[in-house]
Amino acid sequence: MTISPENSADTPAQPLDFRRIDLRGRSLSLAELRAAVPRAEHQTMADAEQKVLDIISAVRSRGFEALGELALAFDGVEQSHPRVPAAALAAALENLDPAVRAALEESISRARRFADGQRPASVHVELGDGAVVSQNWVPVGRVGLYVPGGLAVYPSSVIMNVVPALAAGVTSIALASPPQKDFGGLPHPTILAAAALLGIDEVYGIGGAQAIASFAFGIPGAGHEQSIEPVDVVTGPGNIFVATAKRLVKGVVGIDSEAGTTEIAILADASARPALVAADLISQAEHDPKAASVLITDSEELASAVRRELAFQSGTTKHGERVRTALSGPQSGVVLVDDLEQGIAVCDAYAAEHLEIMTADAAAVAARIRNAGAIFVGDYSPVSLGDYCAGSNHVLPTSGTAAFSSGLNVTTFLRAVQVINYNKAALEEVSKHIVSLADAEDLPGHGDAVKIRFAGA
Repeated sequence: MTISPENSADTPAQPLDFRRIDLRGRSLSLAELRAAVPRAEHQTMADAEQKVLDIISAVRSRGFEALGELALAFDGVEQSHPRVPAAALAAALENLDPAVRAALEESISRARRFADGQRPASVHVELGDGAVVSQNWVPVGRVGLYVPGGLAVYPSSVIMNVVPALAAGVTSIALASPPQKDFGGLPHPTILAAAALLGIDEVYGIGGAQAIASFAFGIPGAGHEQSIEPVDVVTGPGNIFVATAKRLVKGVVGIDSEAGTTEIAILADASARPALVAADLISQAEHDPKAASVLITDSEELASAVRRELAFQSGTTKHGERVRTALSGPQSGVVLVDDLEQGIAVCDAYAAEHLEIMTADAAAVAARIRNAGAIFVGDYSPVSLGDYCAGSNHVLPTSGTAAFSSGLNVTTFLRAVQVINYNKAALEEVSKHIVSLADAEDLPGHGDAVKIRFAGA
């Protein structure tokens, strides 16, 4: 993309249909705000559900045979087995561009430092003499990590999935990414190189819902390396079919979140620089024609300037057609608000995957936001930083789910196990209370289980 100067908005550019939603002068409830913000009119989970159910059924009943058929149908690849040979992983790392390797190593280093700091401490509470209750954090045994393919290549997603799992202490990690016809039916070599760089040797060329099904239920085979063992947790972003598959297997396995097509919201006031706002909206729009780019502002002048910048910059960026499709879709646009207070309310109603704050005193404004996957503060914390080298994780909840779920982190791969250790005297001290509550709930066997320990004492 040609980076425009601040006055580039005066440069003639093809008009861009960037949706405008004016909420000024309106007092809206949370439900009304959620209905008013831009959302994609795309295929819903319900629309995709039957297709995904069919894929899951095929994988469960016919294993590798079904995977081969799906690889041919969706990826145009003929497979005998989806596991990536060790030699291919080694070759991908050996042939990796040195500049890309250096960038991946820096990203890994920062992600590790942040992940290492996330692990929660165990808790031991003495409730009385001989009465101790503890909570210990224990890693899950095995995880399946999904790295999408398609319109872009995501070695950074390898890092975002693998590093927190390693920091949690997970000892068995499998990774899947769609097979690529252009690379002999293997995942993209940069993805393979990133996996090798992190020491992940169990990698599969499996895409979409079939990858999620393979991890959740496992696939038997002849010998250890021919089988895919079921996992405890599945993580990673993907399209609507991946998100639907994760929803359908939740309960069989744990999942991180139903991360779908990317989105960015920017809360900005008159102090924001239009060229930066536009560049950041475009940076996420280039992911996918259905990506969402939303500006929330109380400045009509900024909104107009950003609209002109979008028209200019989208005409010079590499993936201009994709960007313009995303920016022109119903999921994107500018939301005009009365003031900062209403802007914060809109942000919380939208619950963006990525939320940038470009206002005066941006840090104080960011501290007031409740719902977002990740918050980027000020002019020098763009979403691109979080995508690659901030140290934070870019696998984040989308489609408003940031109101109740978190981005991928170390605790995704941990379980809190409670340990109860009472001696005789400590149990006796509360025994009458246990019996009273057991009788109140008409569960006398609960009380008897305590009384028998003191019978004849």
